[in-house]
Amino acid sequence: MKILFIHQNFPGQYVHIVQRLASQGGHQIVALGINSLDKSRFVSEKFQYFRYPITRGNAKDVHSLVMETETKVIRAEGCVRAAEQLKKKGFEPDLICAHPGWGEPLFLKAIWPETPLLCYQEFFYNEHGFDSDFDPEFQEERGWYSQAKLLMKNAYLHLTLDQADWNVSPTHFQASSFPKHHQRQISVIHDGVDLHRAIPNPSAASLSLPDGTVLKKGQSIVTFVNRSLEPYRGCHTFIRSIPELQRHCPEAQIVIVGENQGVSYGSACPQGEWKDRFMAEIEGRYDPSRVHFTGQLPYEQFIPLLQLSACHVYLTYPFVMSWSLLEAMACGCAVVGSDTGPVREVIRHGQNGLLVDFFSPDDLASAVAELLQDPQRSKLFGEEARRTVEKTYDLDACVTRQLALMDLVASGSIQG
Repeated sequence: MKILFIHQNFPGQYVHIVQRLASQGGHQIVALGINSLDKSRFVSEKFQYFRYPITRGNAKDVHSLVMETETKVIRAEGCVRAAEQLKKKGFEPDLICAHPGWGEPLFLKAIWPETPLLCYQEFFYNEHGFDSDFDPEFQEERGWYSQAKLLMKNAYLHLTLDQADWNVSPTHFQASSFPKHHQRQISVIHDGVDLHRAIPNPSAASLSLPDGTVLKKGQSIVTFVNRSLEPYRGCHTFIRSIPELQRHCPEAQIVIVGENQGVSYGSACPQGEWKDRFMAEIEGRYDPSRVHFTGQLPYEQFIPLLQLSACHVYLTYPFVMSWSLLEAMACGCAVVGSDTGPVREVIRHGQNGLLVDFFSPDDLASAVAELLQDPQRSKLFGEEARRTVEKTYDLDACVTRQLALMDLVASGSIQG
């Protein structure tokens, strides 16, 4: 089969699919993206990768409500011009797999009108019930302008959904964010977790943190991970829980992984950085010698950290679920998670972890302390968490399902 992959930061979510296809042989794999290819993520060179340029920026006086739409159109133009060149060279794909998050697939049907388009749909923004009106402390008051921003934020997604022959979303919660008439055209298949790398290790070696602290198996180690420390992923609730957690468990080593600057989702801190703002709130009420900010960790250190963790905390708005949660579960961590939609999909309270009110630092501290003080219960939670991932999120099984879906879409057996 001849397959065209499109992702701004290729390979992105397609990395394991491309690896499997390359190992199978017999496929012509072509990919388009903006950024340089991270070759360290590949086990094969049996594909062609082309970068498309962005030749202009946003217009100087463009209306603020259409700036994001214009940005998507600019990227879509760069992508379609590259696609046009591929077509002129004789490339006719049997299937196009595209991530529409930055707008790239908008005009592809103009080049290959008969080629099935399978889109990876991450999230559709809603006025109520999801992330946009979840946290009144840090989100603007709802009014016509905020509603207009969401409407325009989804404009390109409506166009992509109308053109896609089929769609795939990684979780049921994310799929549920889309309009109901489009949900009928979305298959739910996760990207998968490598259960050969993310695995429990009862005899895990000690690990040195960037600040020189040495962690050892058997310590009361609490882990918390954000790509960037920000309210969307509950850093405010976690940091605010530290004084109470240390009161319950003064021996706990609290390890916070993630960028200390900027945000990945939501608004930037009005003054300084979110981490500094929330740490200032608890100044003088906690023991800083047992709180460790690591910044981003390479995967080769991240997994060993999870293997040492006695309790992993994962908090999030009703939004896209992070891979780190499933990786922690795969490593056999006892998890305390927020009682929000994406987390409830994988954590069953009292069976494979604990759920707490996203907004309650005291409840969070009590739940973490409960697990630290009951190693046997934590062990049972971790074992059940691992089984949960094995059952639904195993990488090999997920990739197999992804490839089966691709075959169905390419053959026209399934279509919107």
